[in-house]
Amino acid sequence: MSAAESKPAPAETKKDAILLIDDEVSLLDVFKAVLEPYFDVATATSVREAEFLLHKRSFKVVVADHLMPGGNGMSFLVRAREEYPHMQRILVTGYMKPELLLRSVNEAALFRYLLKPVSFSELIKVVQDAAKASDASGAASA
Repeated sequence: MSAAESKPAPAETKKDAILLIDDEVSLLDVFKAVLEPYFDVATATSVREAEFLLHKRSFKVVVADHLMPGGNGMSFLVRAREEYPHMQRILVTGYMKPELLLRSVNEAALFRYLLKPVSFSELIKVVQDAAKASDASGAASA
């Protein structure tokens, strides 16, 4: 055995944890596949499942679909703001009503909202920017 073979592999850099919530499993799977090279991605198909995951571990960013059976993403993000203020919140919606979006941005203190269909490059960039903002807000309060 050579010296090179006996060395342990270099430690992989730790990826930021993000949470994706959408009741459309096929879309959730695609978003997860797109974001996994950059992040440690957890997924939930309902608000209830997402709330369970939030109590088990911390996330830098949560990306939630707006309209889901059993609870909407907007209400979830408003509650998440109160309990996890440093976690950045992104709403994904196909429902474009200016007053809804304005209320959403204000009540949930959204980092951004994304309109469906979301381009993969936009999704990656927005989530990366949100993770950096999470780092900045966490450092500011420390």
